[in-house]
Amino acid sequence: MKCNHAIALLDSGIGGLTVVREIHKQLPQERIVYFGDTARMPYGPRPQAEVRSFASQIIRFLLTQDVKLVIVACNTATAAGLPAYQQTYDLPIIGVIEPGARAALRQTRKKRIGVIGTPGTIASKAYEKSLQALDPTVEVFSQACPLFVLLVENDLVNTPEAVCVAEKYLHPLRQAGVDTLILGCTHYPLMEEVIAQVMGPDVTLISSAAETAQEAKAILTQQQLLRHEAGELPRHRFFVSGKPDSFTQQAAALLDYRPEAYQVILP
Repeated sequence: MKCNHAIALLDSGIGGLTVVREIHKQLPQERIVYFGDTARMPYGPRPQAEVRSFASQIIRFLLTQDVKLVIVACNTATAAGLPAYQQTYDLPIIGVIEPGARAALRQTRKKRIGVIGTPGTIASKAYEKSLQALDPTVEVFSQACPLFVLLVENDLVNTPEAVCVAEKYLHPLRQAGVDTLILGCTHYPLMEEVIAQVMGPDVTLISSAAETAQEAKAILTQQQLLRHEAGELPRHRFFVSGKPDSFTQQAAALLDYRPEAYQVILP
């Protein structure tokens, strides 16, 4: 691996772009290679073995792109098999669950933490295990929110229907009195305004994106793999398994530039 190799990220769709956005802020010199599995999203309702197979397929593709670090920028794929990916492939691979758990524990005042995520992430209890491994006294309240990903991917966040869905999903967490809420899917920060409106001002929302970017920076620093090519703008690459048009349009709104995305049909 070389310093000028890229940081690779994978997700089921556009949600992982929230992590890309944070990497641009914290590591603006780094090149990005991104894969959104838009033809097979959402991952949340799928069996873990299937999600693990999809993620492994994508990682194998990303390894052909001269990368030095892989971020599984999808909570469902992280929960389905991060240790398996780490044991199989010979480069640093990180997920988004442990960074989010650490950030939540720093913010909570009452040690009552809520977690929202896809059905797959919630069923895995991955956040609960991570949080209680770090602090056994914390109370964790989880809620699957399967329609949130579809609302984001179909550009329906700013609609009355999105508010109604959020109120239904989040009511049990409000009743539980959580003071911190982990947005346990990288799509969910794109619904942050709606979620904050429903949860109220006393609940701190936690996105793992910033914390994950910090972890990537620490690993690359430790391994002396940070890119230091001053003056030369990094060239990023974006791949999708579905049609690129919708992805490109939504990515442009998130990243403040219009990326060119290429369709890749995985075997």
